[in-house]
Amino acid sequence: MKSFQQAKWPEPVIFEIGSKGRRGYSLPVLDGNLRSMLNDRYSIPENLKRKADPDLPELSEVEVARHFIRLSQMNFGVDNGFYPLGSCTMKYNPKMNDAIAALDEVRWIHPYQPEDTLQGMLKIMYKLASWLAEITGMSRFSLQPAAGANGEFTGTLMIRAYHAFNGELEQRREIIIPDSAHGTNPASASMAGFDVVIVPTDENGCVDVEALKEAVSPRTAGLMLTNPNTLGIFENKILEIEKIVHEAGGLLYYDGANLNAILGKTRPGDMGFDIVHLNLHKTFSTPHGGGGPGAGPVGVKKHLEDFLPVPLVEFDGERYYLDYDVPHTIGKIKGFYGNFEVLIRAFAYILSMGAEGLEKIAEISVLNANYLASRLSKIRGFHIPYGKDRPVKHEFVLSCSRLKSETGISAKDVAKRMLDYGVHAPTVYFPLIVKEALMIEPTETEPIEEMDKFIEVLTSISKEAYNDPEKILTAPHNTSVSLVDEVKASHPRTLCLSWRMYKKRIEKLH
Repeated sequence: MKSFQQAKWPEPVIFEIGSKGRRGYSLPVLDGNLRSMLNDRYSIPENLKRKADPDLPELSEVEVARHFIRLSQMNFGVDNGFYPLGSCTMKYNPKMNDAIAALDEVRWIHPYQPEDTLQGMLKIMYKLASWLAEITGMSRFSLQPAAGANGEFTGTLMIRAYHAFNGELEQRREIIIPDSAHGTNPASASMAGFDVVIVPTDENGCVDVEALKEAVSPRTAGLMLTNPNTLGIFENKILEIEKIVHEAGGLLYYDGANLNAILGKTRPGDMGFDIVHLNLHKTFSTPHGGGGPGAGPVGVKKHLEDFLPVPLVEFDGERYYLDYDVPHTIGKIKGFYGNFEVLIRAFAYILSMGAEGLEKIAEISVLNANYLASRLSKIRGFHIPYGKDRPVKHEFVLSCSRLKSETGISAKDVAKRMLDYGVHAPTVYFPLIVKEALMIEPTETEPIEEMDKFIEVLTSISKEAYNDPEKILTAPHNTSVSLVDEVKASHPRTLCLSWRMYKKRIEKLH
């Protein structure tokens, strides 16, 4: 295996570059009349005015460009390497969609514009909502939630509103969640005021149906479920699960983080789910990671439409408009109408892929995951604890527990060593029910040559673990930042989050 060598620049912070008076851009000088008019209209109270000029860096355009280019070369992203981040669908996304989102017609619109000047954009939102409803088997969608967790919170608030409308909220206080669920599920349920009831996973990696039967009761408000689940396994008893929950009077909520695996093949609505959220920034073409941007539209069946957030985009046959007349709405879940540029990317992605293209996404992502699972599980020290005798979907969870017991090398150590080979680490230690977990999702965008390289990487790391473990324990060696003391790095006394903090730290040292 050839090792990867990341750029290492002795790059200072931007405040330490340039010199006073240097400029990369000049704004036109305001004439006296315009300056006076602006001062009169936007006068700042004296007590809010700065007492001195702000301490800002002063650089030329060349210095700014080179600084950020060098920083980008010390970074790792999906545009320059394999990024198998399980449960997050960190796939390469078409640059055409970025270009469309950057058009002036998109960038310069404003939510306070009159609706008559936004007919094209409202039409896009209306059509996108209808496409998402068709893809998921829902009746209607709100595009407002800002991301997956925001979508979950929206869904749990609608579960709450539905039971309150039926006079059962005081009784129905419990949301059931599998022990393999995303951590945002119990957090969202708790934020909406529900108690969380955990059901275990059976030996096949699916919800333990007998345990679910014991968990449901007159107190059940709903079940939150990802399908395929976070182990990458399809819940093949989903219709039985649906019947158990609905007969108990609960609602079914679908966490759409793993929709990539079933696009065009099956729909949450056909499985019996009442509410769905989608991570557009995972499945539908906004690069995911780094805290944003995101979008988490929420769709519902007909009996829950009246609880959706406002406004919804409506069409009366002649014009598109924002509809605030939703009888039992939970209100607004985010300012304005959603993260619009993410919605634009999703619209462009679906339009360009078409129905056949979306189905092909599921087929190739599942094929890639099964190819990797079958090869990686044969490498010494690694195994797949759940679902090893059945196909996985778009992702799978590999355990390093044998490697650790035999060599002392943990999943964290393996993940850090991967960086030396130019592969971003997969999700580690999740789901919690798998010891020493590596959660791997190749996505549909990776060619077989890239996956074969990944197999070579893990094969090489396995050999090192048994023959030269110190090489792994001191990794990474070839990245811009070497092995980090994680405890020290996260300690409040170590963190340096601003230029002001940095200057105080330097002053103390001197």
